[in-house]
Amino acid sequence: MTHLNKISLAVFSTIAGMTPISGFAEEQKEGFIEGSTLNVFSRTFYMNRDSRKGQSNANGNGYSEGTAQGFIGKFESGFTQGTFGVGVDAFAMVGLKLDTGGGRNGLQSSFNVLPVDNDGQAKDEWTKVGGSVKARAFDTVVNIGDVFPSTPVVSFGDSRVLPESFRGVTATNKSISGLTMQGGRLHAMSQPQSSSMRDNFATFYAGPVNSPWVGYFGGDYEATDRLTLGLYGSRLKDAWDQKYASASYVLPLSDQMALTGSLNYYNATDEGKRLLGKFDNDIWSAKIGLKYGSHTVSLSHQRNQGDDDFDYLRQSDSIYLANSIQYSDFNSPKERSWMATYSLDMTNFGVPGLAFMTRYGKGTDGDYSNANSTYMRRDSDGNPLKDQKRWERDIEAKYVVQTGSMKDLSLRLRQATTRATTFESDLDEVRLIVEYPLSVL
Repeated sequence: MTHLNKISLAVFSTIAGMTPISGFAEEQKEGFIEGSTLNVFSRTFYMNRDSRKGQSNANGNGYSEGTAQGFIGKFESGFTQGTFGVGVDAFAMVGLKLDTGGGRNGLQSSFNVLPVDNDGQAKDEWTKVGGSVKARAFDTVVNIGDVFPSTPVVSFGDSRVLPESFRGVTATNKSISGLTMQGGRLHAMSQPQSSSMRDNFATFYAGPVNSPWVGYFGGDYEATDRLTLGLYGSRLKDAWDQKYASASYVLPLSDQMALTGSLNYYNATDEGKRLLGKFDNDIWSAKIGLKYGSHTVSLSHQRNQGDDDFDYLRQSDSIYLANSIQYSDFNSPKERSWMATYSLDMTNFGVPGLAFMTRYGKGTDGDYSNANSTYMRRDSDGNPLKDQKRWERDIEAKYVVQTGSMKDLSLRLRQATTRATTFESDLDEVRLIVEYPLSVL
């Protein structure tokens, strides 16, 4: 048994043996049917990406465009009555191609709006069907099957038409007041544009990796009403070990004003067979913000002190760094970045549900001189790239209908512009997302 397996066994044994806090010793009265919910979520997704340097595409001009409609149905049962309860979660999702063609579908790239076959043709539709069995004992819930973990080290992504999912076992425990503990071991993933529920693992910067599983464990602790702490670890078997720590603080200054601050830190090291090469990377971000009434202004700084890109699972949201934004992650080796963000909530101006956001980030000092062979990037002469720079500007408007028959319908328009030296794309991107949740049960 490996050291990590021993730790995982000990942790889950501890969780399973915890004494329930007051209020949970009695039998749960919820019921399998009484606690059930059925929700259908509609998402219309349009995206175009114009690579200004004409990066590869079927029509050779670097322009990608696609529109799709997604329907996401989720059923969650309650738990059978008693101290130990069981239940099921299930989902059925379908994505429908509305418009693309003429070489505009983005091929098999990070565009990922539609599934594209080996001949470069976008599919007309794709589906995902899955579910999990769940069990609850006191304050611990275990799911086995298709799951949607949400942690800083392993998190499903939801930035395309259909969400990403994983297959394996997860556990969540809330026995201690203010503390939420999570752990899991997953052996497959399903990309947003894939119908398969058993895709192999892939990372954003290194691509496919022949790893048999990813495991994670950690928790978030609300130390006070103002201070929240987080600590997690994960292992992508034979690829990496990741450690994560965070702290966030809110300081009210008046009824209308508050100061916020956050710190995020990752350490990533190679593991086992070193499928992604040898590395030892530290990356961190710090953010401070001031909220006054409807206005919020923030400034953040981020720095990768490692020799390689800080990597994470493809299309996932497993990167809780302040300067990881719509397109850029500002996570290249030795890269330093600054970002300023402004957001406006229009509620106090008589338009509840309407919000705006704009931000500008700039990164410098990207240096691949000491990168390993997996993450190395070279110039046309074969030399490692040095002194790489980039910037990104994002603008977003969102409106959520507040009343009436279309209550909770949301419309979001996002625009991004990024420019970079050799190592990254120059591109303009627009996304229009219309979402409507419908509760059936």
